[in-house]
Amino acid sequence: MIQTACPLDCFDGCSVVCDSSHPKRLVGGRVAPSTNGTLCAHLYRHLAESERIEKARIDGQEVSMGEALDAVAKAIADTPWLLWRGSGNVGVMQAVTNLLAKRAGGVLTHGTLCDGAGDAGIVASRGVNRLLPPEQIAKSEVVVIWGRNPDVTNSHILPYIEGKEIIVIDPRKTKIAKRAKLHLQIRPRGDFYLATLLSRFLMMEDAHDKEWLNEYASEYEEFYDFTRTFRIKAILEHIELSLNDIGDFLLMLQNRKVVFLVGAGVQRHESGDATLRAIDAFAALLGLFGREGCGVSYLANSQLGFDNPFSVKTKTEPIATTPFKNYKSVIVQGGNPAESMPCSLRVREELKEVENLIYFGLYENQTSQLAKIVIPAKNFLEKEDIRLSYGHQYMQKMNRVYESDIGVSEHDFSQEILRRIGKEPLKDEKEYIDFILSQAKRVDEKLLSPGFEEIPYRDGFGEDGGEEFEFIDDFYDDFENIKALRRFRKKVKKSRDEYWLLTPKTNKTINTQFNSLEQVVYLPKGALFKDGESVLVKSIWGELLMKVKVDDGLREDCVVIFIGTKDVNILTPPISSTEGDMACYGDVKVELLRVGEV
Repeated sequence: MIQTACPLDCFDGCSVVCDSSHPKRLVGGRVAPSTNGTLCAHLYRHLAESERIEKARIDGQEVSMGEALDAVAKAIADTPWLLWRGSGNVGVMQAVTNLLAKRAGGVLTHGTLCDGAGDAGIVASRGVNRLLPPEQIAKSEVVVIWGRNPDVTNSHILPYIEGKEIIVIDPRKTKIAKRAKLHLQIRPRGDFYLATLLSRFLMMEDAHDKEWLNEYASEYEEFYDFTRTFRIKAILEHIELSLNDIGDFLLMLQNRKVVFLVGAGVQRHESGDATLRAIDAFAALLGLFGREGCGVSYLANSQLGFDNPFSVKTKTEPIATTPFKNYKSVIVQGGNPAESMPCSLRVREELKEVENLIYFGLYENQTSQLAKIVIPAKNFLEKEDIRLSYGHQYMQKMNRVYESDIGVSEHDFSQEILRRIGKEPLKDEKEYIDFILSQAKRVDEKLLSPGFEEIPYRDGFGEDGGEEFEFIDDFYDDFENIKALRRFRKKVKKSRDEYWLLTPKTNKTINTQFNSLEQVVYLPKGALFKDGESVLVKSIWGELLMKVKVDDGLREDCVVIFIGTKDVNILTPPISSTEGDMACYGDVKVELLRVGEV
């Protein structure tokens, strides 16, 4: 039996055990105890349900791997080119192509499509984004699930929160919201205001932890002054909650061990960093950092503490708004920008203008169909790698399970291109892997991330501890008045309503992988459309024809199209967050039109 790990972009980072004689017969392993020896359906879809690319292509014709690599080398020689890497595989060795870009005149991307705004907010307040270990979550008494849906995105955390008092903050009535003791179904984009209001009432009631604050966050009085700049009545009306809701929430937290499980949904906005800063500030007033069974769990920095051999300094472009049209040659690695980037009609038009669009990946998708050169990659069972996790502290060596003639690894792809253009070669792949593994903490035969702390922030904040928590002291959010929204409203007749578009995850896909979803938009009961009816969903960026399903768990001002639904990002805006350079999928409203309606 051979040990490896699931490579998919997910909190769980599951341990996997394989039999080399039956390579697709996968079972859960125990290297990462937090995954409890079980696997979810995503991994099987990764291997079984997607159409794998087995042969290299040039202009739609199958060619040998050597011919395709020659074409890539020719395309990027002596001209600036762009490397756009997705997160279809989050193994450490995926980033070895950074060295190819650095040595061969390539431009990289910066920022993220997913979690960068929240991470920026956490770093601004705490200095570093440390993991809250699942073992600490298990010691809590109350769990606040804020914009996160663990049944879908983090199922292996469920045993750790079993038996806890659950509070859910989410515009949708998710499965876990239905069994929560309290569900605050707030307005989208209202999370910052709720967190700030909670902080204000906590201090008004003199329930904040002064002893902890005086030692680790002494500027809390100034933060209280900041919270007072927001009017209570106006905020309650804005987020559509009552004073009783606030009171019930605070009462459940008094003198308890509390953990906040915060999802990416709360920060998918231009001002998303401020949302995490506000949630962190509320947790700080409660004294939740550095204490057993307490804290705020977000997507942690999985590479914290590592000396990364693939970190390079070179020119970069923002990943959320990449200007593909500025490059003659573009390599897309392990991603699908034609589908996953916001405002995807613009993206597709620009990709069509790229003279040498090179797709390097496992599966056919919208981007591979546009590419001039297609290079098949090896899957995670066919190569060596290392799996880090933003959801737990365990490092996992991903061992090759079997040899395959299909595809090429990221290391070998980079090495072959460098050799063809006469640039400095890479080190042997094993040297990079051994170097990364050598930095792990070793406890009871387990490999732990070097940034791991059993109780994070116990000694204070910053990289080395000893620093204070920094409260947010400024906030500006003018979304309701931005020019794009005003232009949209001019197009919407007064008789029509506008809705927040939510694009949450589903257990049938991971982002744009495994596109097998129905073309369905979920509407609240009050939307005056019936199940099965065709409707045109329209934003200022594009429009989609969808089938209606009514969901009585939705707020009346929201509609849902699950991420992974084909073409959903035609509707989303081409903007980056103020901090963290992240795509702002949540900053969009749509109108609904019956087919044929003018």
